[in-house]
Amino acid sequence: MKKWLSIVVVLSFSVFLGACSNEEKSMSDSADKAAVSTEEKVTVEGKDSNTGTNDIENGQQGNSSEEKDANSKEDQLTQVNRKIIYTANLRIEVKDFKNALHDIQTQVTDRGGYIVESNRYGDTEEGSTNGQLTARIPQDGFQSFIQFVEKGSSKVLESSVSGQDVTEEYIDLKSRLKSKHVVEKRLISFMEQAEKTEDLLSISEDLAKVQRGIEEITGRMKYLRNKTDLATVTIQIEENNVKLSGISEDELNTWEKTKQQFLKSINFIISVLSGLVVFLIGNLPLLIVLGCIGLIIFFIVRRSRNNR
Repeated sequence: MKKWLSIVVVLSFSVFLGACSNEEKSMSDSADKAAVSTEEKVTVEGKDSNTGTNDIENGQQGNSSEEKDANSKEDQLTQVNRKIIYTANLRIEVKDFKNALHDIQTQVTDRGGYIVESNRYGDTEEGSTNGQLTARIPQDGFQSFIQFVEKGSSKVLESSVSGQDVTEEYIDLKSRLKSKHVVEKRLISFMEQAEKTEDLLSISEDLAKVQRGIEEITGRMKYLRNKTDLATVTIQIEENNVKLSGISEDELNTWEKTKQQFLKSINFIISVLSGLVVFLIGNLPLLIVLGCIGLIIFFIVRRSRNNR
């Protein structure tokens, strides 16, 4: 009996130990699972935090790229020669319109410029001549040309000089032109690789649009270069001749009239003497005959008086 009782006690204790070991195992498994889930959570959170960090870094990189673009644009504006369109308008008064116009045209040619437009019209009431001239002058001689015109005039009635800075527009056009050339090259390469007719037509249309854009940008840049290289100067010339009302120019020219009267007197004397010489020489035979007759009559009259 004691033997069976001891066997039962041993078996019960073994069952109890097995149950305890199973419970510990389940607890350890749950702990392991909890640790794994915690680790995964930490990993995910770490990834999320890294993603947020990357987004922030990308945003900072985008801002820095924009700042670099702005700085590069400012550097280009600083380094490149300023593109400024200069325009001047002058209204001057001169004593002789013809001489003033000739001097201005000569200066324009000597400075490497050219005349765009020249108009001339007269004032019938005062007898003066006015006109207007538009010239294109290289920028290096622009200021000195204006000074020459002002010094050569008797009076400067109006003078204005304005400038338009188109440097930023020119740089933008240059960048756009570069980009369009890149697109043009890509489209040409795509056209060479295209096998279908539809693709070829589509690429051709896109290429034509890009090339039209290139031509427009090139034309605008050429226009800006021309305007900035040569300044435009418009000069209005007014002739100022002082005259007395009611007295003509011929009446004021006393010295000329004196010379003319003196010459007329000399010509009259010469014409009288010439006529006398012509009369004497031309009528010499008749004068000799008349002289002989006169002498005969003289002697006859004298003899008759002596006889008395």
